[in-house]
Amino acid sequence: MATFVPPHYPFRPATDDGARHSVVVVGGGLVGLTAALDLAQRGQHVVVLDDDDTVSTGSRAICFAKRTLEIYDRLGIGAAIRDKGTTWNTGRVYFGEREVYGFDLLAERGHRNPAFVNLQQYYVEHWLVEACRATGRVDLRWKHRVAGVANRTDGVALTVATPAGSYTIGADWLLAADGARSLVREALGLDAVGKVFHDRFLIADVVMHADLPAERRFWFEPPFHRGGSVLLHRQADDVWRIDFQLGWDADPEAEREPSRVEARVRAMLGPDIPFALEWVSIYTFRCRRIEKFRHGRTIFLGDAAHQVSPFGARGGNGGVQDADNLGWKLDAVLRGEAPETLLDSYDSERIPAADENILNSTRSTDFITPKNEAARAYRDAVLELAASHHFARPLVNSGRLSRPAVLTGSPLSTPDETPWPAGAPLGAAAPDAELDDGYLLDRTAANGFTLLVFDGDLCGAIPGVQQVVVPAAGMVAERYGAGRGDAVLLRPDQHIAARWRRLDPAAIGRARDRALGRLA
Repeated sequence: MATFVPPHYPFRPATDDGARHSVVVVGGGLVGLTAALDLAQRGQHVVVLDDDDTVSTGSRAICFAKRTLEIYDRLGIGAAIRDKGTTWNTGRVYFGEREVYGFDLLAERGHRNPAFVNLQQYYVEHWLVEACRATGRVDLRWKHRVAGVANRTDGVALTVATPAGSYTIGADWLLAADGARSLVREALGLDAVGKVFHDRFLIADVVMHADLPAERRFWFEPPFHRGGSVLLHRQADDVWRIDFQLGWDADPEAEREPSRVEARVRAMLGPDIPFALEWVSIYTFRCRRIEKFRHGRTIFLGDAAHQVSPFGARGGNGGVQDADNLGWKLDAVLRGEAPETLLDSYDSERIPAADENILNSTRSTDFITPKNEAARAYRDAVLELAASHHFARPLVNSGRLSRPAVLTGSPLSTPDETPWPAGAPLGAAAPDAELDDGYLLDRTAANGFTLLVFDGDLCGAIPGVQQVVVPAAGMVAERYGAGRGDAVLLRPDQHIAARWRRLDPAAIGRARDRALGRLA
C-alpha cells in the first residue's frame, strides 16, 4: 500500500564537459538539498549530483527537532512541515506490561515550534527540491553518479557517469552529502571509525487508523515482543513507524517476509485494528565518524561524515545542522568577506557536535540492547525504580532526544567581558521567543549577523550587522539572561557569538570579524 507517489525527475545529459563550478554538492537527499538551498538563498550557484531520480523511499528520518524546524523556517519550508506532520512534545516509557513514566520535552510556553514534528523524509526532500528550483540557482542533476574524485590544492576534479556517458567537471568546493556509503569518502580513501552494534532492528511503516495520541512510545520487554524493545511514532497520512528489536541472530531475509512482519504488528496491535504494510527494512546500527570533515576543498556532511543509531533522532537533525553551520561560512569565503581558514571552524564546531551525538546514541543503544546479564540487570533495576522514584528517570535511556549543539569553546566566539550567569550560554543556538508581533527568530537577518539590543539605543551602522531592539523584560530577556542596555550578537546561523553589558560599536565590529575568522 502506498500513501505517497514519489516524483521521478527527468534525466538531462550534461552540456558542460570540462567546466568548473563554484560549489558542487554530491547527494540529493535531505542534507545535500538543505546545503544547496541554504547557499542558493545566499546568492550562490550550486550544482547537485545524485545517482537516483527521486526522493528517498520509506520514512527514513522522521523526527524533525525544534532546532531543525527553526532552520527550515529560515529556508522557507518550516510551515509546510508543521502543517503536514504530526506535532509532539510528550512521550511514554513502558516496561513489560506497565507504563513506567511519561515526559514532556517542551513544557515552557512561547515557542513557534514544538519539540518535534514527525514527517516522512520524502515529503521534506520533495519540498527542498521545489524550493531549490524556485531559487533559479540550483542545477539539479538526476542520474549523475560520481565515479571519480581528485582533490587538488585549488579545487576538486570530478568524473561523473550518466546514462548518456561520462563527463568531467571541476569544483572550487565539493560538499559530500552522499550518505553512509559515501562514494566520495571511498574515493578519497577515508575510513569511518567507531562502533558497529551486533543487533538488528526491523523498521516498518504501517498504514492504519488508530485512536492513539501523537506521542513517542517506547516499550522495554513488552508482552507482545518478549526479549526485545519496540518504538512507536505517528506520522502523516495515518502512517505509523514501528521499530522492533530482533537480535543479532535474526535472519534479515526471513524477517523481511510480509507474513512475518504482519504477525509481529498484529501481536502488538491486537486483532481489531486493520493495517497494511507500506515499507519494511532491517538495520544494523553504527555509531562512527571520519577523523576530519574538511579535506582540502572537499567537505563532508551528514551520514557521509558521521553515523548514529536512530534512537534519539540525531542522524537527520545532525546533518541538517551541519548544513546550517557550513552554509554561511562558505558563502562568506566565496564572497571574499572571510578567509578560507574560516572553514576550519566547521571541523572545530561540528566534530564535537557529532561526538556528542555519537556518545548519546551509543549509550542509548547500549541501554536498549544490553550485552551481558550484568548490563541487563542494571537496566531492569533502573526501569523498576523509575516507576516510583524520580531520581531514576534520568537514568532510563530509550534515546536521549536530539538537542542543538552548544558551540562551547568555538574559536569564532568572543568570550564574555563580564559575568553572564543566566540565560542561554555563549555558542548556543539562539532561543526563540514570542513577541507582540510574531517570533524573535523571524527578526534575525536572513544572511548576516543580528545584534539584539535590549531596550537600548542602537549603535551607528555596523557593516554586515542588522540591529533589532527587543524587550528588556519578559520572555526574551529571561531566555537570554539580559537586562536593559545589554546586547547579544547572533551569527548568520543564529548561534550566540558575543554579548555585552554595554554597547560598544568597536567591540561589536571586532566580534563580527572574529566570527568571520578575520582575527587570529
